[in-house]
Amino acid sequence: MKKLLVTSALLASFAAFSASAADLISKDEAHHFKLTYIGNVSVGASGGQIGSPTDLHEKLSKLADEKGGKYYVIIAAREHGPNFEAVAEVFK
Repeated sequence: MKKLLVTSALLASFAAFSASAADLISKDEAHHFKLTYIGNVSVGASGGQIGSPTDLHEKLSKLADEKGGKYYVIIAAREHGPNFEAVAEVFK
């Protein structure tokens, strides 16, 4: 029984660490650490689904992950009615 609990705990902690999200950094940090530019991601009109800065960061992080990045830098953002829109550069 103890082995099962320990194994379950290890698997749960591994899953938590492997599900890391891309982090927001500054342009200066990207240049200072000489990170590799991958490309851009953008979040556009969303029918109110991206209704807060937190939602915006979560979506950009997810898109950067999907592109293979570990970091993103927001280069343009605005609030447009109930939506937030942004463009970010992705780095690894």
